[in-house]
Amino acid sequence: MSTAHRRNSILLPACALFGAALAAFGLCQDSPGNILAGLRTIVTMEDVLITDYIAVAGMGAAFVNAGLVTLISTAILWLVKDPINGATLVTIGLMSGFSLFGKNIANIWPILAGTALYALLKGETLAHHVNVALRTTSLSPVVSFMAVRYSPWLGVAIGVLIGFLMPPVAEHAHRVQNGMNLYSLGFSCGLLAMMLVPAFKAFGLSPASAHYWSTGNNLKLGLALGGLCLTFIALGLSRSPRRVLKKYWLLLRTSGRVPSDYVRTFTPGPVLVNMGVNGLVATGYVLLIGGDLNGATIGAIFTIIGFSGYGKHAFNIVPVMAGVLLGSLLNHVELNSSGLQLAGLFGTTLAPFAGVFGWPFGVLAGLIHSSVVLQAGLPLEGMNLYNNGFSGGLVSIVLYPILTSLVKSRRPVLMEEDLFAIFDSDTPQNPDELPGKERRLVPDRRTGGDRRVRESEQTQEGERRSGQDRRAKQDRRSGRQR
Repeated sequence: MSTAHRRNSILLPACALFGAALAAFGLCQDSPGNILAGLRTIVTMEDVLITDYIAVAGMGAAFVNAGLVTLISTAILWLVKDPINGATLVTIGLMSGFSLFGKNIANIWPILAGTALYALLKGETLAHHVNVALRTTSLSPVVSFMAVRYSPWLGVAIGVLIGFLMPPVAEHAHRVQNGMNLYSLGFSCGLLAMMLVPAFKAFGLSPASAHYWSTGNNLKLGLALGGLCLTFIALGLSRSPRRVLKKYWLLLRTSGRVPSDYVRTFTPGPVLVNMGVNGLVATGYVLLIGGDLNGATIGAIFTIIGFSGYGKHAFNIVPVMAGVLLGSLLNHVELNSSGLQLAGLFGTTLAPFAGVFGWPFGVLAGLIHSSVVLQAGLPLEGMNLYNNGFSGGLVSIVLYPILTSLVKSRRPVLMEEDLFAIFDSDTPQNPDELPGKERRLVPDRRTGGDRRVRESEQTQEGERRSGQDRRAKQDRRSGRQR
């Protein structure tokens, strides 16, 4: 095993430790009897957006549920021998975060079983699909809704169907978004929910969104989050701090466009510092706008921390947050409303726009997202937990071709990477291999038109390989012919 593989092998034990810490924090917040009663409340809720488990079951039960879901997810990744990379960190961030408002120890299993059935039918390993399976639990509210409102077996059946159908949908939708929406599975889940919810209504079912939102916990939860983020930074700087900060500066100059796998590209130090800084930025944003730290917003903060290993950093998330902030001044919705609090955090799914096209376009993406997200989820009736990912997909599909046509001097190459190949890759890579500001359009004297040349030919700052280059290189390593 190479040094890089040994280094990354500590990720799953660290995730397990994080899950145990969440459960321990929850056990310190309430009595065992109240926690068990709260867990029973959690698994018998319909779990549609927004169901803040702190509001409905208490802080103790909410964090115990989060800890247990995180431990379950980590164990599954370990059992199927998932390749360790930035996608692994993202998956854990999503599972731990959304298990504070929507996912629980009961409603995730049918969807996981459905994807396992798909892998079996295709003759492929579950490791190839496990990240998609875990992330598809974004549609866990569908399972809970059917199980609680009608029949547990009906909930299981619809969950298995969702898990079975999602892999091909996710792979196709991933390419359409061209790497500009980090929550690409949120868009895929939104598309499937757009099929399911109207069907439910046609059969006389009546799904409806909810709004359980806790307040008054900013001091306690703010101190806990601050301590967690400072711990990440301290751990990251514990060895060779000068070298770590130098690499962190290099990380800050990346675009964040998918697939920007920082776990494979950088040592743990810069990634840990990035996780801590991003967590502090997100927490500070909530407090700055007079928002609430609760199950939903902490879930968003955990998601940002997870994506700190795969595309997000302070330089590309702050412009998007600023765009949502600006949007709140124009769309007649209070900035500290629950929807815009979550939009400011989850809207950083569009961080690649700031990284690829420049910070003004990150602000523009956030501004558009602040309006779209408030309307895009209405037809889904709270069934897709990754509602901002669905909205982000819509924004990226429209905004990307417009900018690539008009902002010709900063045009990225079209997406080439296969979704499952991204999840399967654990080979270390160089920072120059990350996607970024790929090509300029300059006059071609031979044809009188435009031709594309690499950024390095204009600036001598080094060549960033395109997705096609990377895939060809991987094919050479594996001996396959295209």
